[in-house]
Formats: sequence, structure tokens, C-alpha cells
Amino acid sequence: MFKRILSIAVLLLALTFLSCKDDVLPKPASFLRLDYPEAKYVNFENTCPFSFEMNENAIIKGEQNCGFAITYPKMKATIYLTYKPVNNDIEKLLKDAQKLTYEHVIKADDILEQPYLNPKKKVYGMFYQVDGNAATNSQFYVTDSTKHFITGSVYFYAKPNFDSIMPAASYVKNDMQRLMETLKWK
Repeated sequence: MFKRILSIAVLLLALTFLSCKDDVLPKPASFLRLDYPEAKYVNFENTCPFSFEMNENAIIKGEQNCGFAITYPKMKATIYLTYKPVNNDIEKLLKDAQKLTYEHVIKADDILEQPYLNPKKKVYGMFYQVDGNAATNSQFYVTDSTKHFITGSVYFYAKPNFDSIMPAASYVKNDMQRLMETLKWK
């Protein structure tokens, strides 16, 4: 009987030593830190009837019919600019631009409209911030009401998840606003 008690005691002692490990602690909450370079802007001008400032870290492509794709490779984002001449169809152009924005209302949590008026440069428009998991987070249109009309929208090459792309979306949104506010007609 003593051997049996001794073997049980040795077994319990062995299990005690083998089962002792460091306590498992949950990892503290953390956030992904995304640092982007401070935006520096350069003037972009070519044969199109307008010029604007853009982030020097962005790459401009396309240039067909004065439409451009301004890419941000590190963020996997692109701002698409489309130019259309106004041919007595300003109302149609405005409706199309507004319709494009409000097609995202299904996925959007909110759409904030920010009017833009610069009578000195004859640039009038609207900037839209689309909150939520929509395909685009920022859009705008500008016009001089008689000759020129430009729309712009940003798209990310990722499944829409606003929480994940928010830092990049905010960075590109600021660049879009700068582009819109520095736009000049020739």
C-alpha cells in the first residue's frame, strides 16, 4: 500500500511540475500605425484647359481627353479625374456628378457635402465625403458654369472597409481638396 501511495504522490508531484507554465496573458490592445510623408505639392500643367497642384509623391497617368489617373502606389489608391467641356448641358453634367455620388448611399453611413465657391478664379463646385464602406470615400466636381466641368473620385484597390483604410483615405482626401482648391482655368 505504501508503494501505491508513493507512486501516486510521485505522479502528482510530476504532474505539478510539468503543468507549471507562465500564465497566459491577453495581448494589450494596439493599433496599426501608418505614417505617410508630409504632403508637398507641385503645380501640374499641360495642354489641357486647366492646371492644379498635386502631391509630389503621386504619379499621374492617362492624360486622355484631359482625364487623368493620379495614383498612390504605396496606398493602393487612385484619384480619377474626368474633364468634359460644357456645351449648354451644365444641368445634365451636374445631375450626372451628383448621381455618381449618391449611387454609394447603399453602403455609405453618411455623405457630407461641402460647397466650394471661388468667384475670383471662377471655380464652383461640391466636395463629397462618403463615410462608411462605400467604394469611394471622396468625390468632387468643379466647373466655371460655361466652358469647363471636372469630376474627381478616389478608389482604393481593396475591399471597402473604412476602418482599415481611414488613414490613407484621409491623406488622399486632403490631396483631393488641395487639387480642387488650386484648380485654375486657362
